[in-house]
Amino acid sequence: MFDTDIFVLGGGPAGLAAAIAARRSGFRVTLADASEPPIDKACGEGLMPDALHAAAALGIDIPETAGYAFKGIGFQNQLHHVTADFPNGTGLGVRRMALQRLLAENAARTGVELIWRTPVTGIERGIVSLGTKRMRSRWIVGADGSQSSVRRWAGLGDYKRNSLRFSYRRHYGVEPWSEYVEIFWGEGFELYVTPVSAKEVCVVLMTRNHHRRVSDALPDCPQLQAHLRGAPAVSTERGAYAAMRRLHRVTRGCVALVGDASGDIDPITGEGLCLAFRQAGALAKALKAEDLCLYESAHRRLSRRPRWMADFMLLMDRSTFVQRRVMRAFAAHPRLFASMLAMHVGQSSPIQFAATTAALGWRMAAR
Repeated sequence: MFDTDIFVLGGGPAGLAAAIAARRSGFRVTLADASEPPIDKACGEGLMPDALHAAAALGIDIPETAGYAFKGIGFQNQLHHVTADFPNGTGLGVRRMALQRLLAENAARTGVELIWRTPVTGIERGIVSLGTKRMRSRWIVGADGSQSSVRRWAGLGDYKRNSLRFSYRRHYGVEPWSEYVEIFWGEGFELYVTPVSAKEVCVVLMTRNHHRRVSDALPDCPQLQAHLRGAPAVSTERGAYAAMRRLHRVTRGCVALVGDASGDIDPITGEGLCLAFRQAGALAKALKAEDLCLYESAHRRLSRRPRWMADFMLLMDRSTFVQRRVMRAFAAHPRLFASMLAMHVGQSSPIQFAATTAALGWRMAAR
């Protein structure tokens, strides 16, 4: 006899989305986390249109009033500045704590049993240990982040890591000056600026230098520094690892992994939440069919485009030469940047994807 059908370990967006999707599929769902909402984490706080659509497909409504809408993406370096609108819809900048609170409230309304401030100490043969308490579950979902304990307990720890970087996030009390999420490219770092309210922006530094902080990078981006001059920091700076980690498998026995626990996509893409929402939907379908092989194949398929985009943008991060070539090509041919953005948010066909890639390669090679 099972105490619950599905036990989810991890109360972040990935775990809550997986719990909501499973509950809406008719399962009894229990979720546990050692922390309690609102749970904060260093992230870019920008939801692309495809992430909002993926959330809506799970029955999760993220209203525009929860944050600040943006209509596209901008790239900027010392020489060039280019912007492009999303082909359809808008994105939404949302504070991480606000999003986590919204998802937790949705999960509670849906009927998920939420157990906060309760660390899970182990899993074995479908039994979850919560201190002295034991719960028997038909399925176990690990959504406990990059350093997943579930992944280790289930013997799914084998992975290939492509890169390791560091991210640092800080909020500034200033009115957004742009309708876009702006990405400032420096030498060996990027600064992401996402509007999250009418009076606040989120600034994230991505770097390979763990000693560098947001304030250290600003002098190398004079345009951004000018916008932030005199603006108060309204949050403490938070840091996190940013890795590219690909697992050989994301399921074993009755255990499945979702979100960063199932393999990291570098935050440079801004696709982490969208991927987690889509994984949650795919996992619910596989559980309904009682076949986790379906989730394995879906997980690989869903990860393909974000990984390609991450590889491309990390190449720009590693090589100033490539970065300058790409930025020059985008500035000279703005439609190329718009096509790349459409591909990034999944709003172009495979043929258009191939054509855009070929065109970018050609423009980069041109003198």
